[in-house]
Amino acid sequence: MADRWYVKSGSGSGSIPEPRNLIIGHVTRPHGIRGEVRVEIHTEQPDRFFMLDSILVGEQELLPMTIESVRFHQKIIILKLGNCDTRNQAERLRDKQLFIPIEEAIPLEEDEYFLYQLIGLKVQTEENQALGEIVDIIETGANDVFVVQGPSGQILIPDIPQVILDINLDKNIVLVRLLPGLLDEQI
Repeated sequence: MADRWYVKSGSGSGSIPEPRNLIIGHVTRPHGIRGEVRVEIHTEQPDRFFMLDSILVGEQELLPMTIESVRFHQKIIILKLGNCDTRNQAERLRDKQLFIPIEEAIPLEEDEYFLYQLIGLKVQTEENQALGEIVDIIETGANDVFVVQGPSGQILIPDIPQVILDINLDKNIVLVRLLPGLLDEQI
């Protein structure tokens, strides 16, 4: 499966243009005393970190930083960035997002998508019942969950093959088959 890097804000086929950068990680805290940071991974291909020479760090204003070393530690990545040699310097990176330019994203296979492309898509059942539009995506580890806002309020729809029948970016529609009781439990 190709990468499904994502952006937490933005839009898919709606009116907001494609983002220039994609989030691939989040600095959680310093690691040790030599300027390393612990990174929560936001990519399905964490080995991608080993292929990068630099990364963009920040929130609104992004600072390019060279990558000096990368290693796995349990389910996270330990990253050593250039000009970050002490724990105090690493502390300044706490809670910062890690981005790559969208041009550096690994090309997707057919029927794969970036998660940001789903925000704003209309969701309808196979019986043509409009449920609303995707406003957020929750990554649970087991499967993603689409947060759909519609006339009946908010609905959580699991991204599993039994429920998601088709994602059509060209038509701006996600076609779903609701499992018995899914709507009754949420509304």
